[in-house]
Amino acid sequence: MERTLLLNQGYEPLATISWQRAISLLTLGKVEVIEEYDRELRSRFLVIRMPAVVRLLNRFRRHKQAVKFSRRNILARDNWKCQYCGDRIKTDEMTQDHVVPRSRGGKTNWENIVTACSDCNAKKANRTPKQAGMKLKKKPLKPSWVPVFSIQLSGAAPEQWRSYVYWTGELS
Repeated sequence: MERTLLLNQGYEPLATISWQRAISLLTLGKVEVIEEYDRELRSRFLVIRMPAVVRLLNRFRRHKQAVKFSRRNILARDNWKCQYCGDRIKTDEMTQDHVVPRSRGGKTNWENIVTACSDCNAKKANRTPKQAGMKLKKKPLKPSWVPVFSIQLSGAAPEQWRSYVYWTGELS
């Protein structure tokens, strides 16, 4: 299923939305189509090309919100790196470690959970980092930011998005 990239007024990525939602926003006059896919959408009275990138026409104010405690946000806070050895690990191979183990009164919160690779988590086991002879790369804190845009793509990004999305790696 094709997704549509939603941009703010300044052409910065906000989110990906379904093409159906993009069409709905277009008919309400809330977005303009910037890029299109080759695929056509047909109804009885209308033929249009599927929107690949749309831009909001009006400004909106983002409400200040608390950062949700979640696996994904912990990974983002820790920059997808093990907080003991510093290695970058694939998301599905990462574990979360209680700095102070739950069996010793440790809580499940921002200040006590860190991202760890399986080897470091096993090495630390049911001990504090000091007891295990390990040191944290940085102290775990509750972040004050909320990621504006985070997208994980399986495979290549659509060609139509490449001018609007910031890349950290090479494009094939």
